[in-house]
Amino acid sequence: MTRLLLLLIGTAALVGAGSTFAQSEYDCMIEARQNIEIRSPVEAMIESVRVKRGDSVTKGQVLVTLESGPERAASALAQSRAEAVGEIRAARARVDITLKKLGRAEELVKQNFISVNARDEAEAEHKLASEELRRALENQMIAGHEAKRAREVLAMRTIRSPFSGVVVEVLLKPGEFGAITFKDPILKLAEIDPLHVEVILPVSLYGKVKLKQRATVMPEQPVGGRYDTVVRIVDKVVDAASGTFGVRLELPNKNFALPAGVRCKIQFH
Repeated sequence: MTRLLLLLIGTAALVGAGSTFAQSEYDCMIEARQNIEIRSPVEAMIESVRVKRGDSVTKGQVLVTLESGPERAASALAQSRAEAVGEIRAARARVDITLKKLGRAEELVKQNFISVNARDEAEAEHKLASEELRRALENQMIAGHEAKRAREVLAMRTIRSPFSGVVVEVLLKPGEFGAITFKDPILKLAEIDPLHVEVILPVSLYGKVKLKQRATVMPEQPVGGRYDTVVRIVDKVVDAASGTFGVRLELPNKNFALPAGVRCKIQFH
């Protein structure tokens, strides 16, 4: 809510002509903590939209799936390569055999049954087998990274909620492209627990409102009621044109009992 709109609905409504700051009521607006547009990170056809307008969603819940046949196949192939151990087992077997041959060659050299050159050949064969094992292990590590990348690419085809909130609007449907351009949102979400209470106060009250100060919020009818809240932000910059400054309070809203976008009155304690 802009400073201008809050000024239009009234900056301060005093209770009685001689009311003190603590006895006064001020106009405020209850707003969502954040409103975001959900977009596709890739250009792909929408496979399903799993929510509808007005639905409550939890953090991490699947909102939209995109078509992902090739990506699933690539991920499965990369995972199979990462889990393949046949080459490593064969390389280890060659290392074991060449190590035994080298050991026998060492003994035979000591007994003068074979030449030193024969022992050197056995040693070289063992080193070569060890190098093949090292390459096999490196290849498996690289395959593991490729599998991780393939999983990340596949994960981009599943769009999840970044927070718990409500669906404000669904803009695209299955069968449409999720990202013809990155300006096209698929749906809109609002986080409404906690809610933000925005108040614009005259500069004469600067310094009287403190961080963590408590207040009572009274939403307009038909919502009604009285709710305890606490100051989270007091602006450090005053708007010179209007002679006002802003204050934000935080209002818990478990079970989404209160809607966002409601005008209210607030009384500071």
